[in-house]
Amino acid sequence: MQLLKYQENGIYIVWGIDEKKELRLLHFSSLPFREEDIQVESMDYGFRFVEMQLTGFDRPYERHGNKYIVTAPGYRLKYVRHEEKRTKDGLQLLFVLLDDQTDVYVDSYVQFYEGLPVVRMWQVVRNEGSATQTLEYISSFNYEGIEKEGMLPRDQKMKVWIPHNSWQRELNWKSYQLPELGMDQIQPDKIQRSSGMIRVSNTGNWSAKEYLPMGYLENTCVGNGLFWQIEHNGSWHWEIGDQNGHLYLAVSGPNEIYSHWFKELKPGESFRSVPVAVGVTGSTALAYSGIDQAMDTLTAYRRRIRRENEDNKKLPVIFNDYMNCLWGKPTEEEEYPLIDAAAKAGCEYFCIDAGWYSDGDWWDSVGEWQESRARFPHGVRKVTDYIRSKGMIPGVWLELEVMGIYCKLAKEFPDDYFFLRHGKRISDRSRYQLDYRNPKVREYADSVIDRIVRDYGVGYIKMDYNIEPGIGTELDTESVGQGMLEHERAYLDWLDGVWKRYPDLIIENCSSGGLRMDYAMLARHSIQSTSDQDDYRLYATIAANAPTGVTPEQAAVWAYPMNHDGAVGESELREETVFNMVNAMLLRIHQSGHLAKLDEMRFGLVQEGISVYKQIRTELSKGLPFWPIGLSSFTDEWSALGMKCGDKRYLAVWRRSGAQKITELPIPELAGRDVEVRRIYPSYAAEAFAWNKNQGTLTVCFPQENMARLFEITDLG
Repeated sequence: MQLLKYQENGIYIVWGIDEKKELRLLHFSSLPFREEDIQVESMDYGFRFVEMQLTGFDRPYERHGNKYIVTAPGYRLKYVRHEEKRTKDGLQLLFVLLDDQTDVYVDSYVQFYEGLPVVRMWQVVRNEGSATQTLEYISSFNYEGIEKEGMLPRDQKMKVWIPHNSWQRELNWKSYQLPELGMDQIQPDKIQRSSGMIRVSNTGNWSAKEYLPMGYLENTCVGNGLFWQIEHNGSWHWEIGDQNGHLYLAVSGPNEIYSHWFKELKPGESFRSVPVAVGVTGSTALAYSGIDQAMDTLTAYRRRIRRENEDNKKLPVIFNDYMNCLWGKPTEEEEYPLIDAAAKAGCEYFCIDAGWYSDGDWWDSVGEWQESRARFPHGVRKVTDYIRSKGMIPGVWLELEVMGIYCKLAKEFPDDYFFLRHGKRISDRSRYQLDYRNPKVREYADSVIDRIVRDYGVGYIKMDYNIEPGIGTELDTESVGQGMLEHERAYLDWLDGVWKRYPDLIIENCSSGGLRMDYAMLARHSIQSTSDQDDYRLYATIAANAPTGVTPEQAAVWAYPMNHDGAVGESELREETVFNMVNAMLLRIHQSGHLAKLDEMRFGLVQEGISVYKQIRTELSKGLPFWPIGLSSFTDEWSALGMKCGDKRYLAVWRRSGAQKITELPIPELAGRDVEVRRIYPSYAAEAFAWNKNQGTLTVCFPQENMARLFEITDLG
């Protein structure tokens, strides 16, 4: 077998080309390749670099069940050639594969990123034959042998990290050993294969309604790992299964079995797969390992692929009038004192949230986006002008992918403006889903944006999305899943057009909070809503874990000092305000709460928090996250998030309910070094802390429950 070996940016990749001209991915790791680690007796159907299923072709070998392994004609794809070139990002490889019975080609791209142990992969399937072929599945990344390093049994050494994600419970990472997910090894290595697998999928337009489109696989025996990120705003799929004594990882966009997707390729037509970023951990040059290394790399990579914008450099403070404030019922009368208070607190943007376009209940009638004169008797423009007079940039809330079932325009627009299945419009939560494949829909959306920017002078749009239209649309497409995919790609193209017209416009990506937290959207948007969670104590977990799903400077976290009907002690009021502010201060401050009604003490704490944030935000925009006591769970008493910024570390520490008043926070790379620790927020003292030089740990004591603090740790050498 001819071996093609690459070592780039800390990744060892080995492909093999056998005597049948079949291409196999033998190795993808931070450790060098050892041929003896491969256990299979025969490679006839294993280690395929690309898996592809076309309709009507037989799978010739046992793979059991619905696993996307030993696909046909994927199993017989032949190597034609490969090419190398240098792009602005680094080395790019192109492998050309061919099924010589159908004349279907696969162009497989591998893009490296200079200085980062991560690659981006995608496939282009080309039908150069004389017959139409139906594509049911194409892998974006496929690697067999993910467990092959290290002597321990896979059930003991392999750990899979899954980012559960749902409304008000976003970024809820859990780690599992394989038997906990039903993947026990019960047969000898060389014959183990079953119908079961670990499968994580999304079907629909909310890309992150159950899971973030990513994952991490850790080998605790040898201390390395593999992480992946699916860069798509719709349906996607990954699976870990067993085959011929090895485990494989298959990562893709939509497919027929789980997404109701297939694509007909007529002669001369092609299809581009969903891109996937895949990287490795295990660098011995770093003092930290595992998931911290993965997120280090992903943060840098996400910044590399993201649209260039000023927002992510300046990190302005945004006030939004929704959370624990006006709750979607804004009025001109209510806005003015809030605007005054937000400006006094130091906010730089002011967003009028939902409800400005409706006299009363608005949920099922959205779609015209004309101001309510009942709420704004003198017009929204008067309020936005007042916002600018206070030195802030105004913004408004929109939801342009839907139209309420009682919206006047919904009755006037024809059916082909909307998703259809079985000949009927698809609705969810009393809204119809607009179809952005239709140029008339894009024209309508453009007209709304143009009017809002022109008439109201806004520089910020909170773009929300609150429905799930399901598997797709049947109109003018071969499959409902392909209709969905085409719509999603058309929506991204539409967004790109908006920024061409308005390059400085900030558009927040919000989907009932963080239910579309993916890097198809976030390579474009500069800011992402992380949650609708309205309990600030629970929000600490979402805030602490936010940099796993999005770069810190894109992660908008609500800080909403509470309103209280009854009597609450001064100490409790003080600590809950500080807790709220600390939630956001290493990320993006999405300030809310009824600031105009706060007492002087609490308002002062908001002012102070924003002031401290402005002093450190330039550093945060380039910093890398770390977690001294691991990722946070909602049941944890203590949580912590750190940001590495040159010779400084900024560390947010939270204590919720429980009996443990003292905790230790390890920062191993600072062990044995002289360090200065300062509490930088709040300015009053209510806790003790100490740096332990020999151990490289910070010990903190929070004497009461529901406390949070922000520390600055400077490495003095």
